[in-house]
Amino acid sequence: MKFKLNTQLSYDVKAPSTFILNIHAMRTAAQTVLEETFTIEPYYKIEELIQVQNENRYVRFEVPGRAQLNINYSALVDTSFIIREAAELYDVPVAHMHPSVLPYLSPSRYCQSDKLFRFAHGRFGKYKTAFERVLALSNWIHDNVEYLSGSTDSQTSAYDTATEQAGVCRDFAHLGIALCRALDIPARYFTGYSYQLNPSDFHACFEAFLGNEWVIFDATKLAPINGMVKIATGRDAADTAIATIFGNVMGTYMSASCELVEDKFEPLYYVKNNIFGFTYL
Repeated sequence: MKFKLNTQLSYDVKAPSTFILNIHAMRTAAQTVLEETFTIEPYYKIEELIQVQNENRYVRFEVPGRAQLNINYSALVDTSFIIREAAELYDVPVAHMHPSVLPYLSPSRYCQSDKLFRFAHGRFGKYKTAFERVLALSNWIHDNVEYLSGSTDSQTSAYDTATEQAGVCRDFAHLGIALCRALDIPARYFTGYSYQLNPSDFHACFEAFLGNEWVIFDATKLAPINGMVKIATGRDAADTAIATIFGNVMGTYMSASCELVEDKFEPLYYVKNNIFGFTYL
């Protein structure tokens, strides 16, 4: 499926500053960037970076002094996904996991899985398979955590969300990750563009390692899984920030959109005719 992406960011730069932006669509076997443009007004020389440990794409640039900065990113991206039957999403013992997966078993800044160990095992330990546990905890988050804009901030953790039972997509994702890790299931943060998300914005969800693949879950259920375009993955939101800025800068505007470039689209969520969806390679 082809999607047209657009991001606009504006900043009031008050002193010499360095920007690291993470808004480019990821290039993977299942996601091809057919076209893209990135512009900065006024113009500054940029450096493109790709993390060694994953495929996240960054641009870095310096602004030498005061400026009104306008950034635009647009892209045409072709995505594909694999629909898996639940039986294919088998448990993977820790002893057989690839070394690249192991960091996603440990607590991280926003996903204190150690603090949620007793809750996770008491609530979800009764399920026989890892897939059943992830599906159950994702549904529990959706049913018990209120999606409430403005209820959290950049310091809110998964433990806070479990306690207060309110948050936004970022918090839903962090709680899902922390509960998975508490159950010895590797999980990582997913940020991207999302078709049919209302209002249009960047979106966060999480991926669990099942059947030797990363499988996407969205506990908010606010947008179809097959309408996602991946920007980045990481241990939590600290690894996948849209903008990391060093200097005296004030954000003045942000928008992100994802539009379908094809006539036909069947939104898919999770279980449909006993089939479970969505592995983005």
